[in-house]
Amino acid sequence: MGSLSMQFPDPEEVAGEINLSKSKLDQTHLLNLFKSQQKYLNHFFQNLDLSQTLSFTQTLLNSKGTIFFSGVGKSGFVAQKISQTLISLGIKSGFLSPVDALHGDIGILCNDDLLVMFSKSGNSEELLKLVPCAKAKGVYLISVTSVKPNGLMGYCDLNVHLPLERELCPFDLAPVTSTAIQMVFGDTVAIALMDARNLSKEQYACNHPAGRIGKTLIFKVRDLMKKKEELPVCKERDMIMDQLVELTSKGCGCLLIIDDEYHLLGTFTDGDLRRTLKASGEGIFKLAVGDMCNRNPRKIGPDAMAVEAMQKMESPPSPVQFLPVVNDDNVVIGIVTLHGLVSAGL
Repeated sequence: MGSLSMQFPDPEEVAGEINLSKSKLDQTHLLNLFKSQQKYLNHFFQNLDLSQTLSFTQTLLNSKGTIFFSGVGKSGFVAQKISQTLISLGIKSGFLSPVDALHGDIGILCNDDLLVMFSKSGNSEELLKLVPCAKAKGVYLISVTSVKPNGLMGYCDLNVHLPLERELCPFDLAPVTSTAIQMVFGDTVAIALMDARNLSKEQYACNHPAGRIGKTLIFKVRDLMKKKEELPVCKERDMIMDQLVELTSKGCGCLLIIDDEYHLLGTFTDGDLRRTLKASGEGIFKLAVGDMCNRNPRKIGPDAMAVEAMQKMESPPSPVQFLPVVNDDNVVIGIVTLHGLVSAGL
């Protein structure tokens, strides 16, 4: 079996072709580009037909089926992103590749669905081929374009025009301003839908369980606490020196002092151990845990939010590294640690 030989161009030859000696990239030129892009975006904002945009948003809001987005090239990437934004808001949505649609994927469309097609020119061959096939399935068709008139407008049930002065590209070719406009338009409509549906912060968090906001609003103390055999428990008459293994082996930095019914009587920390050793010296061998414990520790219930536990740990007069978890009868059912909360992403 033969091997493939690969030839790479000489970097100096490439540099010569690009003609780096004529490069004009400097701070002033870069600033002017940003100002030009701002000007083109302002043209979009100043000329957008809000009544047309309202009809588009209302149509999406009233949809009984799935809102599909489609597009080719850079517009396709924008369409995918907007679809993902709607999904994150709990709205049924999806991306339909116009090429794959003509090879079987169009089977996902139903007559209650919407198909929103993003295209700068509105004349993309792939979309024009998709339109009659989607229309035959009873799908409501919407075009979002920047050039008019165009091919899609004559086939769609609703047409949205995104005003475009020109592309930032010096040749007015590379789709940079047009895609920025598409993204701004789509994401703003998504937030309008979010408001119209009265989506709460808690509902939003449910769709983002791996993110910090989701963890903050979803996780409760019971979800993150240690329990049963993981608990560093002891009785108040146990000798301090006899409980060193329990104090260090459970990874909590403390002992939870309980009675026979598991009621919380107090806590004893590794800090208490150091202070006792410094104050008592060899006398520590004669001391019970209950002699040196904190009889009024901070504690929390299992149904409290995990973020509330973290706030309680960090509150004055001084931060603590753990909270005993007790039920309404002050019975110990767990312990939550600062390390555990941080490890969970809070």
